[in-house]
Amino acid sequence: MDVPRLPDRLASRLPGRLGEPDRPVVPLVRLHGVITPTTGPVPRSVINSVTTEKVLERAFTRDGLAAVALLINSPGGSPTQSALVADRIRGLAAEHEVPVLAFCEDVAASGGYWLACAADEIYAHPTSIVGSIGVVSQSFGLEGLLQRIGVERRLYTAGEAKARLDPFLPEKPEDVLWLRGLQDQLHTMFREWVVSRRGERLAPDAELFNGEVWTGARAVELGLVDGLGTPRAVLAERFPDAELVPVDARRPLLARLGLSRLPAAAGPHPADLAGQLAQAVEIRAAWARYGL
Repeated sequence: MDVPRLPDRLASRLPGRLGEPDRPVVPLVRLHGVITPTTGPVPRSVINSVTTEKVLERAFTRDGLAAVALLINSPGGSPTQSALVADRIRGLAAEHEVPVLAFCEDVAASGGYWLACAADEIYAHPTSIVGSIGVVSQSFGLEGLLQRIGVERRLYTAGEAKARLDPFLPEKPEDVLWLRGLQDQLHTMFREWVVSRRGERLAPDAELFNGEVWTGARAVELGLVDGLGTPRAVLAERFPDAELVPVDARRPLLARLGLSRLPAAAGPHPADLAGQLAQAVEIRAAWARYGL
């Protein structure tokens, strides 16, 4: 019995050996948001090793792969998550022997620039904000607040360093010194990563590692990016025959059916609301550093 043959246009979309693509493919992977290990409900999307794993795997396993494009829009965040995502990108690129191009959108700063350096080439818009190769820590000083509202806080620790930089206790110079040492170690790792990826493309006499940010136009002169342009313009020139295919995270089934917000039997716990509010403030502050 003869088996009906699928049209070539449809067969090319099938995985495996059922069909070969009619033209090369460049997946577009959007990395948008603050880089944080948290994956709960937040006002903007987040980037971490969990949220990007499936998206990156699908991008790097497409048939007819010519390159992978990363569309980066991030003010940074967790150094560990930045490194984990970047390492995964490099591992997949080496496994599939495919070039990776990064495109900086509004901002690719701090951890966002760490991600961009996972690419073989980096491009930016002239107005993009690029850089911030440094480390920042932030907290609040709430000493005396609880006493003023009639609350007694009780803290018990085993180990003299267990309650370092507690926001409800007076700041100690030795704790600040310890934090600066930790920041210096992370800063050294960040600097070594950028140098290992950008090499001789970096401007030799420029101060690039003081946490400063630059426009995309200036970043080209400093060697932080390779050129200016939009993803479609650059990719159309580099891969004129390629099809540009956005690769997005797949939403859960209930979300696709519009059932992701079923009424709960009980409202959220006040502690959960407080945590979500604090995270929302931190995320908003991260974007606000760059006027966004």
